[in-house]
Amino acid sequence: MHYLKLTTAAICMAVLFGAAPAHAQTIESQTVVQATGVLNEIMQIPAKGIPHSMLADAQGLVIIPNMIKGGFVVGVRHGNGVAMVRDAATGGWTAPQFVSMTGGSVGWQVGVQSTDVILVFRTQKSVQGLLQGKFTLGVDAAAAAGPVGRQASAGTDLELKSEIYSYNRSRGLFIGASLDGSALQMNNAATRAYYAAGVPPEANELVATVLKYSAPQTVVAPGMVVEQQPTAATETLGQASAHLNQLQAETAAASQRLGAVLDENWRRYLGLPPEVYTPGRQPSPQALEASLENFRRVMANPQYAQLSQRADFRALVAVLEQYAAALSQPVVDNALQLPPPPM
Repeated sequence: MHYLKLTTAAICMAVLFGAAPAHAQTIESQTVVQATGVLNEIMQIPAKGIPHSMLADAQGLVIIPNMIKGGFVVGVRHGNGVAMVRDAATGGWTAPQFVSMTGGSVGWQVGVQSTDVILVFRTQKSVQGLLQGKFTLGVDAAAAAGPVGRQASAGTDLELKSEIYSYNRSRGLFIGASLDGSALQMNNAATRAYYAAGVPPEANELVATVLKYSAPQTVVAPGMVVEQQPTAATETLGQASAHLNQLQAETAAASQRLGAVLDENWRRYLGLPPEVYTPGRQPSPQALEASLENFRRVMANPQYAQLSQRADFRALVAVLEQYAAALSQPVVDNALQLPPPPM
């Protein structure tokens, strides 16, 4: 697929041997860190944030921190940010790639305004249009202001017909205008430079953040009582669950790092169950063991030594083995095993 090839082409030549060294705080690094902050900030205000249902169904995201719009008669917008695409094979998200956004809005505007912009791509068609090069909102795909809070409830789903929904948080003197006519341009040179020494930690943090907010939410039926007092048994279960969640997060991050240097066929072969990339859910022990078996086949074949001897490959296998062992371990229930009470 287009986005897999583009991600691989942008990154695979960068990560050749071993773990990545420390990265200087380049402009690209700052952009990734700021993008993570923007997403966290907008999602921490449920009444005004992006509905989780929008992100759960999203096929792509563009985050432009600090987009500048400046004044006097014709407002000109420009900003640099990141684009991320949902991986159809795993349900996870690809590593961030760099993108610029430019455009103009006509009107009497005085001052300079900084606006954080998030674009939610709802279709694979619009995502592939973006990754092919230059993409104009409102021309190459229908765009609209996105619903906030609970506006994207089941009752309004039929009205959500646009391919792209935009969200912005204005910091300046006035509210931003429509983004129609704004052009998005992939910055492949910046992406290659950013991954020249490996996958930086802030890129993994952004992927983990997007995974967190795009995970399906558990829905509790109205009237269902879920509150209970903690007991020794529930505390034990909670500790086991926390350990599994930690291993799950480490496995997902390690898989994303290795996937950044693989082509589509290898990404599919070494792919993990979709639940690994979905916080709050766990794969079956059988599904995870089947994935681990593929890694063992690679390690057993000298033909693939170039891959199996990589530090990122070995790191993934190590945490995957721990995860599989923990997942197959029966949870000890400390509750007393008693016969039915007397009648």
